[in-house]
Amino acid sequence: MSFSLPELSESPAERYAQLAEHARALIDGEPDRVANAANLSALVKATVPDLNWVGFYFFDGAELVVGPFQGLPACIRIPLDRGVCGAAARTRETQRVADVHAVADHIACDGATRSELVVPLERDGELIGVFDLDSERPARFSDEDQRGLEAVAAVFVASLA
Repeated sequence: MSFSLPELSESPAERYAQLAEHARALIDGEPDRVANAANLSALVKATVPDLNWVGFYFFDGAELVVGPFQGLPACIRIPLDRGVCGAAARTRETQRVADVHAVADHIACDGATRSELVVPLERDGELIGVFDLDSERPARFSDEDQRGLEAVAAVFVASLA
C-alpha cells in the first residue's frame, strides 16, 4: 500500500477537519497503538508546519515512556510531576505553552524547542499517555491548533482496542 500526503485547505478549521479525516482513514481497522502512533506522528509532522517534534508518550502506571515520534531523539521517561508532558498527564488537561523557557520545570529534550502543545490521552477515565508537539517558533500554537490536534488525538484514542 502506498500513501501520499493529503492536500489540506489553507483555512485552519478546514485543514484540521481534513487532517482528522485523513488520520481516521490512515489507521482505520488497525488496533495496534504503536503502529497507529507511528503513522499519526508521521502524518502530523509532514502536514502541520513549523513543528520540530511530534510524538507520543505512553503511561506505564508510574511515568510517561517515549513512544513513536518524529524528530530528534527524545527523553525516554518523564515523571508526572515534571515538565509540560507531566502536567498534561497529571491534570488531564491540554497544556499549550507559548514559551517553554518560562516553565520552571520544563524538560528540554531539544534545546531548539520554544513552544509546546501536549494533549492528554485517556479512555474511560484511564490515562493512556500524551500526544506531544513541539515547535522552534515561540507561541506557535493557537486555539485552532489546539482544537484540531485534540481531534487528531481523539482519533488515536478511538482506534485503541
